[in-house]
Amino acid sequence: MSKKVNLKIKDKEIDLDLIEGSENELAIDISKLRANSNLITIDPGYKNTGSCKSGITFLNGEKGVLRYRGYSIEELAQKASFLEVAFLLIYGELPNKKQLSQLLTDIQNNSIIDEDVKRILETFPKSAHPMGILSSLTSALIAFKPEKKISLNNNDKSEEDYMYSNIVQLLAKIPMLVAWVHRRRRGLALKYGNYNLGYVENITKMMFQLPNQEYIENKVIVDAMNKLLILHADHEQNCSTSTVRIVGSSEASLFASVSAGISALWGRLHGGANEAVLQMLEAIRRDGGDTKKFMSKAKDKSDPFRLMGFGHRVYKNFDPRAKIIKVAADKVLNDLGINDPILDIAKSLEHEALNDQYFIDRKLYPNVDFYSGIIYKALDIPTEMFTVMFALGRLPGWVAHWREMRMNKEPIGRPRQVYTGEVSRDFKEINLR
Repeated sequence: MSKKVNLKIKDKEIDLDLIEGSENELAIDISKLRANSNLITIDPGYKNTGSCKSGITFLNGEKGVLRYRGYSIEELAQKASFLEVAFLLIYGELPNKKQLSQLLTDIQNNSIIDEDVKRILETFPKSAHPMGILSSLTSALIAFKPEKKISLNNNDKSEEDYMYSNIVQLLAKIPMLVAWVHRRRRGLALKYGNYNLGYVENITKMMFQLPNQEYIENKVIVDAMNKLLILHADHEQNCSTSTVRIVGSSEASLFASVSAGISALWGRLHGGANEAVLQMLEAIRRDGGDTKKFMSKAKDKSDPFRLMGFGHRVYKNFDPRAKIIKVAADKVLNDLGINDPILDIAKSLEHEALNDQYFIDRKLYPNVDFYSGIIYKALDIPTEMFTVMFALGRLPGWVAHWREMRMNKEPIGRPRQVYTGEVSRDFKEINLR
């Protein structure tokens, strides 16, 4: 017998189902509340609202736990490749050697982008933000590969095959678009890569290979990039993922849904956070680089200055991803031997925050955005490209949620509202004569 929650509204009582997740999370099912009472709930920002049941990612912010399909983020970052994690998120299990090899082969076979897409990229002004370009080009891919309407039948293998085809297309083409956007900003030729080198290995080569120079792979950089992409691959029902699901619920295509997710990620309060970290560090440098001064400003509630890259709205203890990427950041900085005042300021802020009782008491530790920004800066990736790199990592998570939503035949998203506007009133004509 299912558990119930009793809701009493004046003289009427309504029994609502209590749902329990596999990690003992509890939720009140209000899907029939309006039908039984003509009431809705209101929850700005959906902070207390579960929009779906999902088997992809488990996140416990109070305890600092993040797992993909049951695997801890710590173990995956240490042992897995990004492509393995992408397969895991999308299909529920880690791939065997044959499946992984086949996926990489299929990605390579679908890596050619229509030359007209390249010409579209070249028409954007150089001042255009890379996220706007990436979102537009992702949508443009639809025009060059029109998608038939998917009415999924779980017994129809052709539908699953077609879905796989679209997934492979995105996994192949989005990294190339990212590399092209990066190279165009650097005035470099737009070239095709070779995924047979390895998925992340090819991404780093496409981005960093210079003209007329032999490309020498740096294992430290590839490892750091692999970890960054894994750590950003999914994060439960965040803003951009929820956007992908709600757009996809209208039976919009995978390309269109992911394009919408990219746009949602662009926001300063979401994927733009690591970009904001570097903007803050630049501001501190321009002011003279006194980190103690800005730490004091951060503790002053009357001061508008905000310390970016510290604390997290979900993690109330620590961001488990930050511990992993801090090690990678230290390795990159040591390997490259970079002397950059911005990175010196970042390390100083990190040291002071980790040793300041004010920040310790409030658990305001450096988060993944802080360290990812440091790595991208060390790799000489422009600040405007940071969120694009985030989107590259989040791609398999978006794909996994789109596929799960379609496989579960979830209904079209349609939130309610509490109307607070004018009541009924009469229109008064204006006589201009």
